[in-house]
Amino acid sequence: MTVRLSPDLHAVVTGGSSGIGLATVERLATRGVRVSVVALDDAYMAALAAEPPPSPHPVELVAADVGDRRQMEAALAACVSTHGPCDVLVTCAGVGRPARFEQEAVTEFERHMRVNYFGTLWAVRAVLPAMFERRRGSIVCISSAAALFGVFGYGAYAPSKYAVRGLCETLRTELRPHGISVGCVYPSDVDTPMLAAEEPLKPAELRALSGTVRPIPPGQVADAIVHGIETGRARIFTDSETRLLARVFAVAPGLASRLIDFRVARAHRVDA
Repeated sequence: MTVRLSPDLHAVVTGGSSGIGLATVERLATRGVRVSVVALDDAYMAALAAEPPPSPHPVELVAADVGDRRQMEAALAACVSTHGPCDVLVTCAGVGRPARFEQEAVTEFERHMRVNYFGTLWAVRAVLPAMFERRRGSIVCISSAAALFGVFGYGAYAPSKYAVRGLCETLRTELRPHGISVGCVYPSDVDTPMLAAEEPLKPAELRALSGTVRPIPPGQVADAIVHGIETGRARIFTDSETRLLARVFAVAPGLASRLIDFRVARAHRVDA
């Protein structure tokens, strides 16, 4: 199912005040889509309010904690009150903090699931009734390349993104008969404030795995998201390396795992 982005559509972007979300908001606004942003009330949101992207429609900004169901329901209601029912939902809000599993605080495991998974779930549940009623809609959720295979150092982050992947794959089959497309995005490292905050925290083994990966710009991910919306793609890859990696793990998971184990072991010896 395809969606033609046009001024009569309303797109809601969670986490749309920075990084991938902001780049997506800019792309959608350029296409004339009515855009709503749900994000934390922080410096990024203030900067977006001070300098919104050029658009024929005012960009609606609603502050909320995406991991709080009641806040999300109220935020989505506010967006709908301004721009009408949601036609496109893009869930970009997320957190990431690498650490060795045994050293990670319990609160971090809870935070990652609350923001990354439940922040996605509550947004989807809030927009679905109107999509069911009109028998159309597009939902795109940001997962991660870390949801394609287990990544050393992402014991809190990767499982939350695997959960997003599982949600998307389940919803795709369930919602397709209702005219609603569901896409899941698998970006690798992206040049965002979140990645910058992660860098000093990465264990040596994670550095060995990601050291050869050049971070891609948020705009490249946003372009893939827009293309995914318009083509109704279920799996949205943002770079050729991640697409190839996904195929290798699908076809030869044992070989791929051995290669990763080798790089981890070599980094572990050097760090010891």
